[in-house]
Amino acid sequence: MNDIELREINEAIDASDNALEHLCNARSYLSSASNWGLLDVLGGNTITWLFKHGKMSKAESEIEQAKYALEKLNKELHDVSGCSSIHINELLSIADVFFDGFLVDIWVQSKIGDAKRQCDDAIKQVEMIRSRLLEMKRG
Repeated sequence: MNDIELREINEAIDASDNALEHLCNARSYLSSASNWGLLDVLGGNTITWLFKHGKMSKAESEIEQAKYALEKLNKELHDVSGCSSIHINELLSIADVFFDGFLVDIWVQSKIGDAKRQCDDAIKQVEMIRSRLLEMKRG
């Protein structure tokens, strides 16, 4: 392996680390939002609603950053010989819901659960790619 190939692999590993960081942060915020959402469904108040939506907003920001990081990872993977691009479904963009009610709370909980599953899938895919890159680096 020459220096250029090693540099390309290292850049792809760095890009995968960045994507994983944002995906894991999003997953954490989604879990927290889910916990606050459950409390909200069970009879929370305005404070509960505010915490839930604050966590959802932070999760959405991390998802947007993760999308950008995944695009960068795709570009880096194209530079690595023998490595294919990543195929990740479009991550859910969580819209803020500005009204409250029992059915809306349940719907939001469902969407949070969907987003958590999508984050988990993306994390697994990026971790697999990162492992493959590390194997390539070792030779």
